[in-house]
Amino acid sequence: MTMSNSPNILVIGGGVIGCSVAYELARRGNAVTVVDKGRIGHGCSYGNAGWLVPAHAMPLPMPGAVGQALQWMTKKDSPLYLKPRFSPSMALWLIRFMRCANERHLTYAAPALVKLALRTLVLMESFIEEHGGDDLDFRKRDLLYVCRSKQGLQHALRELEIVRDLGLQGVQLSSRQLKEREPLIAGETAGGLLLEDQAQIEPLRFVEALAGEARQLAATFLPNTEVHAIEAGGNRVTRVITSGGDFTPDEVVLAAGSWTAPLARLLNLRVPIQAGKGYALIVTGVEQQPSRCLFLVESKVAVTPRIGSLRIAGTMELAGLDESMNQVRVEAIRRAAHTYLDLPTSVETVETWCGLRPCTPDGVPMIGRNDHWKNVTLAAGHAMLGLTLSMGTGELVAQLLNGEDTITNPTPFKTSRF
Repeated sequence: MTMSNSPNILVIGGGVIGCSVAYELARRGNAVTVVDKGRIGHGCSYGNAGWLVPAHAMPLPMPGAVGQALQWMTKKDSPLYLKPRFSPSMALWLIRFMRCANERHLTYAAPALVKLALRTLVLMESFIEEHGGDDLDFRKRDLLYVCRSKQGLQHALRELEIVRDLGLQGVQLSSRQLKEREPLIAGETAGGLLLEDQAQIEPLRFVEALAGEARQLAATFLPNTEVHAIEAGGNRVTRVITSGGDFTPDEVVLAAGSWTAPLARLLNLRVPIQAGKGYALIVTGVEQQPSRCLFLVESKVAVTPRIGSLRIAGTMELAGLDESMNQVRVEAIRRAAHTYLDLPTSVETVETWCGLRPCTPDGVPMIGRNDHWKNVTLAAGHAMLGLTLSMGTGELVAQLLNGEDTITNPTPFKTSRF
């Protein structure tokens, strides 16, 4: 039976970004409905590293990334792999990516990302203080970069220079100091970085907590609800047709991650977001856990200590909206963990996951109103930083839609920049 609803704001997407938006809107008294084609929080929000790392909030296209990417793109087990396919949108995305992989873009984009990440960390600590978070495993802890090569260390030091200029604390470590800090590190290294005052959390539990508090504030969540069509009149969306009924919202927020681009095409909008498939393993049997989160620099692998297990996540596979599991890339993550760390060969993989990260070509999310459709707002394109930028994004969207002064400068995130 078709039902007709008129929520104030319809949020399409129930991941950490959509739920952050819904929570912040509901706090302001907006009537909010969230729809998602799957289960709430079970996309990228389910399997990410669980990091809240302002010091690691760098754009995807970094200086030197083009040369490195060209070496990697055809290797199926490399940190970045481009699956061969005919795709004009992918070709245009790559051209834009290459144009942004320079020092000028880095000095523009990194401060915006770091500041939004710092705001998210403030908001998350306030959320946990207000609502409790014993089951979220929220921990403030340092982040350790492990570099096996001089080139990797040089790239890491450039990031350290940027975040220091923005007021964050971090120090360079020699190979000896690195192993003193983390005895689990194996083999020869070129050194590393210790970045202070970062954090981690259990990502799915956090999304569920956000959704739960939003529900307490009268927000509605409709999982397993797919958008079939979007109707418009003039320069406004008038109706959203879904598998769960028809909606006539005053405002629409597109926060569907990698599926934002196909949704935007229903409105004849070209949103340059490509899906970057990432993988994660949960392993048990590690008697000596690392004492902090580790970033294995050259392999682009994140290691997160959990209660009774490790989460090992990484790689980027540009293969379109393909959610199939590539075992070659799973093995690459496992191999990287055993190369950098002294892990027992008996560790058991209890879960293997892959998900699609939404990547813009300049590495900066698209947050804000669309110039053509007057009641459409985008909140997508966060790549590997969805959790790190989550609550700051939610606050920014809520402030924009409610006509408030914004705490975060919205200009770097403008949707009209492409």
